[in-house]
Amino acid sequence: MSVNVNRSVSDQFYRYKMPRLIAKVEGKGNGIKTVIVNMVDVAKALNRPPTYPTKYFGCELGAQTQFDVKNDRYIVNGSHEANKLQDMLDGFIKKFVLCPECENPETDLHVNTKKQTIGNSCKACGYRGMLDTHHKLCTFILKNPPGKSISDHAKVLTLSDDLERTVEERVNILFDFVKKKKEEGIIDSYDKEIVAEAERLDVKAMGPLVLTEVLFNEKIREQIKKYRRHFLRFCHNNKKAQRYLLHGLECVVAMHQAQLISKIPHILKEMYDADLLEEEVIISWSEKASKKYVSKELAKEIRVKAEPFIKWLKEAEEESSGGEEEDEDENIEVVYSKTASVPKVETVKSDNKDDDIDIDAI
Repeated sequence: MSVNVNRSVSDQFYRYKMPRLIAKVEGKGNGIKTVIVNMVDVAKALNRPPTYPTKYFGCELGAQTQFDVKNDRYIVNGSHEANKLQDMLDGFIKKFVLCPECENPETDLHVNTKKQTIGNSCKACGYRGMLDTHHKLCTFILKNPPGKSISDHAKVLTLSDDLERTVEERVNILFDFVKKKKEEGIIDSYDKEIVAEAERLDVKAMGPLVLTEVLFNEKIREQIKKYRRHFLRFCHNNKKAQRYLLHGLECVVAMHQAQLISKIPHILKEMYDADLLEEEVIISWSEKASKKYVSKELAKEIRVKAEPFIKWLKEAEEESSGGEEEDEDENIEVVYSKTASVPKVETVKSDNKDDDIDIDAI
């Protein structure tokens, strides 16, 4: 059943119609939420993105909102009747859809992110003006201008109020996302989408902790090679993410202790060779056992088992730094003489500040 976009107009032949809003309450207790089933159709009739009226409801009700764009699910947390939301939608239409001059809904919004302004133009009467940006929804509109395509990656846009949740809740959202992709059998090619979701939730550094739990088991050595690209997107030049990868490894060992405890040096070596871990991070991790993710006893045992690899790392680092010192000691300067038949080689003294070739002697 359709209703007039401007419900203050009672004319049954009014040309601007929209579907009556349909709301469905799902869940129980703290997880109860209201799904606006036909929000896409309603928003289309209003010539606005479906995220705008949904977010408007959230602002007016003081409730969190969720947008599942791919599945056309627009959700307001809590239990809300359709009639109540329909009345609230009238407020959105009046503020953000109807022309203030002719009251027709043939308007377009124009966002200027630099000036932080929202313009309004009417195709029916030619009106052009500015919206009052004091409403909370305006902040959302400025961040998400109309017409801006919403990509699957959602790298820039925060399409829900997930950032208002605790870190633990956001990590759980990422865990569910990764787990779902694995269950669907599409995780092998979803490395970009996973890191984008972690960035959206602002938990990128903790991504490896989630990935280890979902992707690794007693066959971890094979899985490091298989999912290298997934971990590399998180760990490359990110020492914090590398530390979370090591904590994740401890958790995997705790779950498969009998099979993995003796293989710790080999696992670390393969992570190191795959460029997932840097020497500095591994050595720092090995120096202090933490009981945050596994028992203190197991954390200590894991580090004891890792000692052969840690020793190899330190020796390799010492050899490398020693080689660099030798190279510096061998620094020489070549001086050419007009009278000599062969070049004369002189060793540079450590306190000699003039390291340049003597041009006059050439």
